[in-house]
Amino acid sequence: MIIQPHRELPAYWEQAKQELMKRDRIMRKLIPQFGDLHLAGRGEPFLTLCRSIIGQQISVAAADAVWGRFLAACTKCTPVNVLNAGSEQLLACGLSKRKTEYILDLAEHFKEKRVHVEKWAEMDDEDVISELIQIRGIGRWTAEMFLIFNLLRPNILPLDDLGLLKGISINYFSGEPVSRSDAREVAANWEPWRTVATWYLWRSLDSVAVEY
Repeated sequence: MIIQPHRELPAYWEQAKQELMKRDRIMRKLIPQFGDLHLAGRGEPFLTLCRSIIGQQISVAAADAVWGRFLAACTKCTPVNVLNAGSEQLLACGLSKRKTEYILDLAEHFKEKRVHVEKWAEMDDEDVISELIQIRGIGRWTAEMFLIFNLLRPNILPLDDLGLLKGISINYFSGEPVSRSDAREVAANWEPWRTVATWYLWRSLDSVAVEY
């Protein structure tokens, strides 16, 4: 799924690009390669979280295949439709038993209003993460993907993301392995636009972008 430039541009994107190119020589070379492409979010929190759970620990291609079958089984990705589909149909989509349990638990949280969806836009990053990781199957990485792709937060640095670490390794360390500490040090130069820099490093590895 290629992110199309005509989709809504995050309000901070152009400012972030300019500031990153001014202060970081790697970003100065990287950002112009992708023209008008940019991060494009989704407005449906439940859909974003389902997509993130499905994408955990599998390839982009595998996640896309399972996601297509998941949407066919649920007709529309809502908590009620997912609960009505039930575990057998979700397992038949290619989901593992554990991911099936996670998604059904997520649907219950949304249906029973155990999460404060309407307040997330006003909450701090770490407060949103703290609430999300109370749901089974949602760890810090999944919560950070939600902050990036749903809430479009500008300064998220997902240090557990292998793509980010690989992008830093290739672009900043000539392919040498990097630690989380190395990544944090490089990213200090990106504040307060770490999401934007992360997105461009993802694109440097694969111009086809997964959307959560």
